[in-house]
Amino acid sequence: MSISIHPTAIVDPKAELADDVEIGPYAIVEGDVQIGRGSKIHHHAFVGTGARIGERCVIHHAAVVSNVPQDLKFKGTEKTYVEIGDDTVIREFATVHRGTIHTSDTNAGTMDGVTRVGAGCLIMAYSHVAHDCLIGEGVILSNATQLAGHVTIGKWTNLGGGCLVHQFCLIGMLCMVGGGAEVRKDVPPYSLVGSGDAKFSGINRIGLQRRGKSPETIQTIKSAYFTLYNSGKNVSDAVKAISNGPDAQLPEIQEILNFISLSKRGIIGAA
Repeated sequence: MSISIHPTAIVDPKAELADDVEIGPYAIVEGDVQIGRGSKIHHHAFVGTGARIGERCVIHHAAVVSNVPQDLKFKGTEKTYVEIGDDTVIREFATVHRGTIHTSDTNAGTMDGVTRVGAGCLIMAYSHVAHDCLIGEGVILSNATQLAGHVTIGKWTNLGGGCLVHQFCLIGMLCMVGGGAEVRKDVPPYSLVGSGDAKFSGINRIGLQRRGKSPETIQTIKSAYFTLYNSGKNVSDAVKAISNGPDAQLPEIQEILNFISLSKRGIIGAA
């Protein structure tokens, strides 16, 4: 099918548009942009240099994708990118900034200059995804969620409206974070987190059930978190106890243990 570009849109001739892409009125698409088959850019949206947008994505009006990062160390000459996975929806006035490259930074492992949003994500209105964030597939960022730079969020996690996430924080897979939560430390997988100062409030049982986890697996995850948060052990001793337990090789338990081993900010405390 043919590409549809509204007469009032401004599209750089160097932009690469696949079949069936639609560009709405007054939208701006800069050069060095790739937009996949069947994607739609609504009116007044901005798609900046370095955007790599997958297939069947929808970018709503006045959203901004791949603008320069809000980082004083960014010089403006670095070649950096935003990658948006297939079937992702970015709602009105949301912003996704491209990555940075700081070769001297101590966190060099996260400095490849790419902000990544996985497939099947929903980024709701007024949300912000800062430079170098890594967002897994199926993540939902509810209205006005604000992610600082270098945040990593595991797949199928939901953040409620107005969440604030500190730079370099990790949030594991299949978490449910309540609206208005302030996340300053890392949130381990399968966690349920309330509003306000982010604290562990239990496991995301409903999310686990929706992903097809068995009652036995859910109970095993719950037991591991009891050891971590309610046994009176410190984190190191709790991790040893879980690692030496009979269910240590279960993939979900390995996910928890691996997450804790990668945490640099420390994990959230219990409610």
